[in-house]
Amino acid sequence: AFSQRLILKDGGVPIANLDDDSKMLGYYSPESGMELHIIDTDPFSMSRGGGLEDESQVQKYRMSEEDYDKRQGTVRDWIKQQKLKDPNWQPPKPKMGMGNPWAKQDPAAAAAAAAAEAAAAEVDLGPESVKGVEVGMRCECQPGGRRGEVAFVGEVPKLGLGGGFWVGVRFDEPVGKSDGTVKKERIFECEPRYGGFLRGCKIEVGDFPEMGLDLEDSEDEDEI
Repeated sequence: AFSQRLILKDGGVPIANLDDDSKMLGYYSPESGMELHIIDTDPFSMSRGGGLEDESQVQKYRMSEEDYDKRQGTVRDWIKQQKLKDPNWQPPKPKMGMGNPWAKQDPAAAAAAAAAEAAAAEVDLGPESVKGVEVGMRCECQPGGRRGEVAFVGEVPKLGLGGGFWVGVRFDEPVGKSDGTVKKERIFECEPRYGGFLRGCKIEVGDFPEMGLDLEDSEDEDEI
């Protein structure tokens, strides 16, 4: 936007500047729990001087108890009507752990849906997960659209984390977490912070020329 800066954060750490207005949010691969930090750069904005944060600067409207009692269709009016019908009537109490107290719950169906969702979320760590990825290919990595060159493809036993196949990437900019070594074993050559080991699901190979990025550390669990 003309008077805003957008920054995608993960755990409070910036991972991508959303400064390309031609790209949709999905291009930056946001995940559940991430934050979108919006900085207002408009010098005439209402937010200047805490106008949108300091509640003491906001003029408030408060309805008197007498005026609220006169209104129809409110919760208070509905409760009055129920008690006129039955003086002993009490509003329903929610059951802890059962979600919406007004909706009929099916625990078995809910458990089955949760199990299906967990199974769908499992990441393939076998050789199929890096199929088509070869050393020397240009690539773009998520999160953040970081670019670089594939420097390694294979298993790295010392990484642990469930084993499986990894892709070693030599980034164009110092946006990684590694120098190409794992527990003092050299896997591929690169400078500190120019390397990273990522799962195949975080890699896209293709025609990705170098481009300048200004990113901080990523906290993605599929990257070392």
